[in-house]
Amino acid sequence: MSSNVLIQAKSLCKTYELGPVTVPALSGVSLDVCQGDFLTIVGPSGSGKTTFLNLVGVLDTPTSGGLIVFGEDTATLSRKQRADLRLRTLGFVFQAYNLVPVLTARENVEFVLELQGLGHERRRRAEEVLGQLGLEDLGDRRPNELSGGQQQRVAVARAVASRPRLVLADEPTANLDGENAELLIDMMQRLNREENITFVFSTHDPRVVRHAKRVVTLVDGQVSNDEIRNV
Repeated sequence: MSSNVLIQAKSLCKTYELGPVTVPALSGVSLDVCQGDFLTIVGPSGSGKTTFLNLVGVLDTPTSGGLIVFGEDTATLSRKQRADLRLRTLGFVFQAYNLVPVLTARENVEFVLELQGLGHERRRRAEEVLGQLGLEDLGDRRPNELSGGQQQRVAVARAVASRPRLVLADEPTANLDGENAELLIDMMQRLNREENITFVFSTHDPRVVRHAKRVVTLVDGQVSNDEIRNV
């Protein structure tokens, strides 16, 4: 695998057993994600976008096919090795936010930094990222004291605060108004451009698609189009 390729999926399949019914989510997806990509995955609901992100983020395991993540064959990794890989290299933005309800917004952002062993620097880093997303006055609030859009931005701040090599973002602008969506996209573009952080989004949002360097379309669990764009 080329050193420029971060993720290599080969004939990736994922099925779910729902009682007596087998439901295919991915059906032979082959796709490389390269260093510096600003890539959006589009397609109708149920096309496999979230499933693909979960597999790439080693949160789930494929039914068949091969998946190499940062040079590691995920089929050979133990549970601890998978957790270490996520902690070292990946940032996540989940559709459901997955914020820790007993922690403040700032503490949620600091959480991954603390797990990575960052010392006194983590508070400054958390406040900096919250400020970039217009949340500088909300750091002491817990998730239940924030709107859905504010929680979404805290989730994004948590994902990027550690400067991971790759950020996986599942519908990151779904609950944001136009101004805050553009603020978030601008910040991610800057991190992509200045720090070479790679971004992979699943989205239905044309605002995100408009800024993508690369657009991959999934239909019925398969890649139907992979478009490289000049932006």
